[in-house]
Amino acid sequence: MDNRTGSRIPGFYNLSLEERLAELARRAELSSEDIATLSGSSGLTVAQADHMIENAIGLHALPLGIGLNFMINGRDVLVPMAIEEPSVIAGASFMAKLAREGGGFHAHTTPPEMIAQMQILNVTDLATARLAILGQKDSLLAEVAEIDPVLEQLGGGPRDLEVRQIGNSPVGPFLVVHLIYDVRDAMGANALNTAAERLAPRLATLTGGRVHLRILSNLADRRLARSRCTIPLPKLAFEGYSAEEVRDGIIAAWAFAAVDPYRAATHNKGIMNGVDAVVIATGNDWRAVEAGAHAYAARSGGYTSLSTWGRDAQGNLVGTLEMPMAVGIVGGATRVHPTARAALKLMGVTTANQLAEIIVSVGLAQNLAALRALATEGIQRGHMSLHARQVAIAAGAEGETIERLAQQLVIEKKVRIDHAIAILNSWKAAKS
Repeated sequence: MDNRTGSRIPGFYNLSLEERLAELARRAELSSEDIATLSGSSGLTVAQADHMIENAIGLHALPLGIGLNFMINGRDVLVPMAIEEPSVIAGASFMAKLAREGGGFHAHTTPPEMIAQMQILNVTDLATARLAILGQKDSLLAEVAEIDPVLEQLGGGPRDLEVRQIGNSPVGPFLVVHLIYDVRDAMGANALNTAAERLAPRLATLTGGRVHLRILSNLADRRLARSRCTIPLPKLAFEGYSAEEVRDGIIAAWAFAAVDPYRAATHNKGIMNGVDAVVIATGNDWRAVEAGAHAYAARSGGYTSLSTWGRDAQGNLVGTLEMPMAVGIVGGATRVHPTARAALKLMGVTTANQLAEIIVSVGLAQNLAALRALATEGIQRGHMSLHARQVAIAAGAEGETIERLAQQLVIEKKVRIDHAIAILNSWKAAKS
């Protein structure tokens, strides 16, 4: 996206739906078909859904919004986010605005290498079988390289073979073979599972055992995405809170998550609020990304924070986020789902690594939004003011009454559906 027409759109929230879409079309050079897809007036059909899953009966929609103000590696990005929870998009967008003051987000990824696992049971001598496999590593890798010549031409394919000995398990000792596979711009599940199936007969012959499970691992710890940002100290002050107070409060809140798994679970959930919203919008497998993230958070033997927060020599707030990011832009729903395709076009994404860098940056922004709220005014103030609209609608409010009722709920600090219904009934009685 051209920085002259980038992700800073002051007053975007105040525009009508039609005006927002027109602004996106102008900035991202989207076609009328793209806009229709993003707005929900066209897009995935029931007929298409019937080919995507079994027993299809219809579609289930989520709100689709735009994360604003994101500058990632010097490039402005408008970020599509599919999520039902209020305050997430607003929070991430505001934190991205603060991060811009410090140069935006700086993100990078490791090569898109995934792991396929093969479990080998009934092995008489684990050590000897392990050496037999490693002795044939080159020929085994060459065999799976033949599976997808197109991927090989694009620079992907098998990279390495590792063998682990599991000596103590409920079913006795066994071997686990890891095939390391570069999947380029795909998520990679199909390529990995196909390669594992291909190797199974040879591994059985080499070891004298029985190859049981043959499947990818969602702990994609060789396919990492990292992002960092710096928030200039003066930008942290607001509404009577000093900049130092906000900074130190954020660091203390992070420290809680770093040492306590009960806090870390909620802390990382806040990160995933941002991550999942982009993963879903782009048609990727959010369950796989979630599984990888939480397993990675527990890789040391205890569950901890995925992010880190501290201060630099100048006293500015600095944050980092590192996590597995197995996402793709080819294959699966990313190519079948019209909205996913439009979302990728909106971001100007051309590689899976680029998409991963955007997603991890949104996760870091959302983490900062949650920590800032917790460390100062409390999580409920901003969240509940937005949640009040949903409660108002659920209570039966319509049209202009929705906003009026939501404001009343916030003023009275009772954002509950029973109270909303009571207020509505009192208004109706007074009017009659």
